[in-house]
Amino acid sequence: MSDVKAPAAPDLSGWSCPLPLRDHPRVVMGHGGGGAMSAELVEHIFVPAFGGQTLTDLGDSATLTLGGARLAFSTDSFVVRPLFFPGGSIGDLAVHGTVNDLAMSGARAAYLSCGFILEEGVETELVGRVARALGAAARAAGVEVVTGDTKVVEAGHGDGIYINTSGIGLIPPGVDIRPQRAQPGDVVIVSGEIGLHGVAIMSVREGLEFGVEVQSDCAALGGLVEAMLAVTPDLHVLRDPTRGGLAASLNEIATAAGVGVRIQERAVPVPPQVANACAILGLDPMYVANEGKLVAFVPREHADAVLAAMRAHPLGASASVIGECLTEHPGMVVARTAFGGTRVVDLPLGEQLPRIC
Repeated sequence: MSDVKAPAAPDLSGWSCPLPLRDHPRVVMGHGGGGAMSAELVEHIFVPAFGGQTLTDLGDSATLTLGGARLAFSTDSFVVRPLFFPGGSIGDLAVHGTVNDLAMSGARAAYLSCGFILEEGVETELVGRVARALGAAARAAGVEVVTGDTKVVEAGHGDGIYINTSGIGLIPPGVDIRPQRAQPGDVVIVSGEIGLHGVAIMSVREGLEFGVEVQSDCAALGGLVEAMLAVTPDLHVLRDPTRGGLAASLNEIATAAGVGVRIQERAVPVPPQVANACAILGLDPMYVANEGKLVAFVPREHADAVLAAMRAHPLGASASVIGECLTEHPGMVVARTAFGGTRVVDLPLGEQLPRIC
């Protein structure tokens, strides 16, 4: 008989979510939103069950050493509704989401796996359209799909098409990018206008019109990261603010590094169509998802040069300095408002708009 013991059942008594998850005997949509509910699900269920320090670091991708090479490895699943939207599709997202997670550790993605979960009755022509979009996005991003899987579930047990992709890439020598490296004095830079993806999905899903079509910012960020690393390999943190938006990413970094973050609300680039849509719907653009943006924590001595390199790249043309890292209020993100006041930017509880990726 083996002496290996199964992991103990999770202790729910220590869960501290504002809406305690121990009061939810079943999974709710908020558990998948990238906010506090997602974090507690991962922290109290998955990490104890799986174990291992690499998993505990909870980066966008895992950094591994194999045969002397440093690899980044990531996986993601995509359940967006609708399957096609202004500026992209579930196929584009399946590539860009994984490629971008690898890029956030400084790695250049090399290979992808791809798993399709299809609902019985979905049109084969639609499956073909999604597959062609995924293949085109992979070729444009410079990655190769090398393995995959297909499963079919009964009608009524899915929603047309779900996709899972995993990816691996090489991390260049001298690059060490992870949320724990944020330091007081770091300059916080965002690569462009925020909120476009979430508003694009919302406009199509809910049939809303805002006077102009809002296009998703869905894009592969590997080239932009390479341009930044060409300035200096000493980038401290990179994060792509997807679910939970910019607010979630900043909070996750502040918590991981034990630093405070202060941003200037006026400096955050919010395009007019996103600002108008959020004003109508009562949303905060800071919490709206993005699929082609990154936030960077850069040592102050390199910030100007990195910003210039970002603005010289098509995906960073609107890059802006939005704040800095502090010793004060560790683990907390605050924003200086246009009126000179200060507000706390909390980690979102769930997701303002589910199934956006």
